[in-house]
Amino acid sequence: MPPPFRFDLTATDGAARTGVIHTPRGNIRTPAFMPVGTAATVKAMLPQSVRATGADILLGNTYHLMLRPTAERIAALGGLHRFMNWDGPILTDSGGFQVMSLASLRKLTEEGVRFSSHIDGSKHMLTPERSMEIQRLLGSDIVMAFDECPALPASDDVVEKSMQMSMRWAQRSRDAFGDRPGHALFGIMQGGVNRDLRQQSAEALTRIGFDGYAVGGLAVGEGQEAMFGVLDYAPSFLPADKPRYLMGVGKPDDIVGAVQRGIDMMDCVLPSRSGRTGQAWTAMGAINLKNARHKDDPRPLEEGCTCPACTGYSRAYLHHVVKADEIIGSMLLTWHNLHYYQQLMAGLRAAIADRSLDSFVAGFHAQRAAGDIEPL
Repeated sequence: MPPPFRFDLTATDGAARTGVIHTPRGNIRTPAFMPVGTAATVKAMLPQSVRATGADILLGNTYHLMLRPTAERIAALGGLHRFMNWDGPILTDSGGFQVMSLASLRKLTEEGVRFSSHIDGSKHMLTPERSMEIQRLLGSDIVMAFDECPALPASDDVVEKSMQMSMRWAQRSRDAFGDRPGHALFGIMQGGVNRDLRQQSAEALTRIGFDGYAVGGLAVGEGQEAMFGVLDYAPSFLPADKPRYLMGVGKPDDIVGAVQRGIDMMDCVLPSRSGRTGQAWTAMGAINLKNARHKDDPRPLEEGCTCPACTGYSRAYLHHVVKADEIIGSMLLTWHNLHYYQQLMAGLRAAIADRSLDSFVAGFHAQRAAGDIEPL
């Protein structure tokens, strides 16, 4: 029998929390940032390289994997961990967000969502039960309940109807998930930017009972101020002894603000996507390596950073390979970005543990406000 999934809260500082999520495949230090491995790979990175940045857990995408190469094929080949050569924990999303984003290709009913593949036009049906089956076949350590995520802004009536359906789907997800020792199922709070709807959603999920809870339906067009407005109250509606996961967030300042408000887990494609487009995230803010000011600069991308991009290469070289569309540019900048994000999470964990988060956050914002080092 595998050891149970467990969350131990070790320290708090205001609303912020640090702790450890225990899984049979390893521990996840929180607050945690999960690199996104959409199609069983973090783009431009080897699994051991992702691990070297400090990541404890990766995210896989149910929608993309069910279409190609299929969950059944991955299961026959030993499961997602073996398939992608990652031996740590994996969280898989439910597929709901991706399906909902394909508005012109899908039809929503109480049963689920019927949609056409963006790859070949083939027809598929995704329901709470099918989402649970796919994630079981993949072997996910943390499974997400199937939900609907409406884009914002939207009327309260639209958001309420969507939320109520998501809560019915959450119960069906719970029933279909069953008893799987060593694996966890997270429910997803919805409700847009409406406090009452958020509270109703949290109460419904708590009655059903999950191993962790996500704050969904944010970072979908509402802006940072509105997102933080929801996070000022939404995490407190969820059980304090369970992990809280903010889905699809975000930029470094989004992450810091979310952690201040009680979030334990986050994921986003931004650090890897930015790395493929010549953008680096640093303590000084975002740096565009395509800019001509870097072409003669012998200095590292970020002073003091220990990633391979910063210890082995100059800004001039990174500018060159980005402009030349060389693959190594994507590799180095993605590694740097993921390294920076994990260093940020380590700093947040340490600051919460010694109750110096306010000072850490003030320094974070001051350094970003000062900006990048001056060009030569």
